This record gives sequence, structure tokens and C-alpha cells, in this order.
Amino acid sequence: MGDYGMKPVLQKPPGYRDPNMGGGPPPPPPGIRLPARKPALPKFQPKKKRRSCCLSCCCCFCVALLLIIFLLIVASAVFYLWFDPKLPTVSLASCRLDQFKVVPDPDGATLSAAAMARVELKNPNAKLALYFGDTDMAVTVGQGIEETSLGSATVPGFRQGPRNTTSIKVATGVKNELVDNNVAKRLAAKFQSKDLLINVEAKSKVGLGIGNVKIGMLGITLRCGGVSLDKLDSDSPKCILNTLKW
Repeated sequence: MGDYGMKPVLQKPPGYRDPNMGGGPPPPPPGIRLPARKPALPKFQPKKKRRSCCLSCCCCFCVALLLIIFLLIVASAVFYLWFDPKLPTVSLASCRLDQFKVVPDPDGATLSAAAMARVELKNPNAKLALYFGDTDMAVTVGQGIEETSLGSATVPGFRQGPRNTTSIKVATGVKNELVDNNVAKRLAAKFQSKDLLINVEAKSKVGLGIGNVKIGMLGITLRCGGVSLDKLDSDSPKCILNTLKW
């Protein structure tokens, strides 16, 4: 008799969600598979402020560098136009050989000689002084395969004022220097006839000066002579000065 008062239980339709239950998606109906969810990837967002700051710094650096280069070019042009810098002119004023003696020998001749050379330097600049470093000077005689060394010496550095002329004397010599017999004979014969060629080579550094301020030191090489002894008595041949492989 108690069964007559009970109501039959109704079946819930598929997809039904009880409003009294907590949140969350309803369970899928039986027999239906939902697609698997892909994990969410973190989104990359570039830091715009830092990138723009680096770009601004790079632009400022480039502008400053171009400005410095421009100012240096302008300053160099003004300096050149105002001072008109020039390299010194060099000439071989004189060269004397003393005690030139050749001793023949079957195993090779020996040469003994003493040389005194004087080189003249002129500063053509009217507003600039010239500074010379230590100068290594060497004296040779002959030409080509006959060229023979007569020793070398070092001249201390010095300062040369504007429109100034300076003479440098250097004394060199050799004693019992071994030379080829044929070369020794030719050198001795040319020395007697004063046809012996004299050469002076030097290596030094030269810089410009404004007052007591030095502006750089540039390496130079020079070669003087290539003339015979008899012509040196009446002529002062100019030296060839090279710098920066010019």
C-alpha cells in the first residue's frame, strides 16, 4: 500500500546540468569524445622601450662620430692652409776619404778607409719648427755590385727652427774589411782618378713643432750622393727623401 504514494524517478536527459552543482563544463554525453585541448603557449611580447633606447643610443653614437670626423677634417684643412707644412730639403755638402788603402790577397783583399761626410738640412717652413730623432747614417762607395760599406754612425736628435739651415757631420770608417779582389782593384783605381762614387744613406724621424709643442714623428729615409769625388768639390747634390713609401 505504501508503494502507491511514490512517484516514478525521471531519467535525466543527455547533457543535463544540475543548477545546484558547482561550476564546470557538463560531462559529455555517453559515447561522445570531446577533442583534446591544446596547452596554451605563453605569448612573447618584445620589450619596446629597451629596443627603442638601444636604437637611440646607436644613432647618437653615429652622429657624434660623424661630427668628430668632420671637425678633424676641418681642423686639418685649416692647419694646412695656415701653416703650409713642408718636409726638409737635404743635400750632401761634402765628403772626404782619408787613408783609403787596399791590400790585395789571394784569399780576398782588405780595405781600410775613413770617411767624413757633411749633410745639410734646410727647414723651408716659415712658421713651423722641425724635430729630428736619432739619425742612423751610413757611407758607401761604388755602385751596383761594387758598392762597399765604409761604416755607419748615429747622430743624436735635434730641433731645427723655422727658415733654419743645419749641417750634420758624420765620421765613419772600416779597417781590414774583406772585399773581392776584382772589386778592390776597381775601387782603388777609381779612388786614384777621383771617379769613385760616394753615397750617404740615413734613417730618421721628423716631426713638426709649434713653439715647444711637437706634432707627430714621421719615419723618413734618404739617400744622398751617387756622384764622384771630383764633382763633390764643386757641387752639392740633393738627397732623395722618402716617407710613407712615397
